[in-house]
Amino acid sequence: MLSVGLTGGIGAGKSEVSRLLGEYGAVIVDADRIAREVVEPGTEGLAAVVAEFGEEVLAPDGTLDRPRLGSIVFGDPERLKALNAIVHPLVGARSAELQRAAGEDAVVVHDVPLLTENGLAPLYDLVVVVDASPATQLDRLVRLRGMDEQDARGRMAAQATREQRLAVADIVIDNDGPLEKLEPQVAEVWRRLGERAGGRA
Repeated sequence: MLSVGLTGGIGAGKSEVSRLLGEYGAVIVDADRIAREVVEPGTEGLAAVVAEFGEEVLAPDGTLDRPRLGSIVFGDPERLKALNAIVHPLVGARSAELQRAAGEDAVVVHDVPLLTENGLAPLYDLVVVVDASPATQLDRLVRLRGMDEQDARGRMAAQATREQRLAVADIVIDNDGPLEKLEPQVAEVWRRLGERAGGRA
């Protein structure tokens, strides 16, 4: 089994790379999706969040009111640290469970937006970084996602720098260009990952 960390700055195209790798046969472990699952109604995660932040972080239907919680932790490092202390261990445990369930010869790709920021690179056999210039990221966020430019710049600034991400990369996928240039690169990365997984089996 080969454990791969996949990351990239917002707007770099990590989700598209993750989707393509999944089509080729990788087992995708999506940290964002798991982070939502571990705080669904009835989970110990949601109970812990409510115990820490109060009933006001619940929506009327009993689900987590993400915008409300976001307004509490955004800009308050201590509150964000408290939230992460609840959610990160649950995400880590569920990710490990999904990896164990994969076959011996599987390539398990952990799609982790904040891999660099949280110092997670050593957890994986290798790290794949989807790279794009800040200008390309900004253009995609504003033009394709409809974000306000100031909001987009703020989101980018809150993440690791391009240099910090590239420093932890074993493989870099250049996604500064159009989609048709991305797919052949992902196919080549998949071939390399398959060879590496085969060598480890």
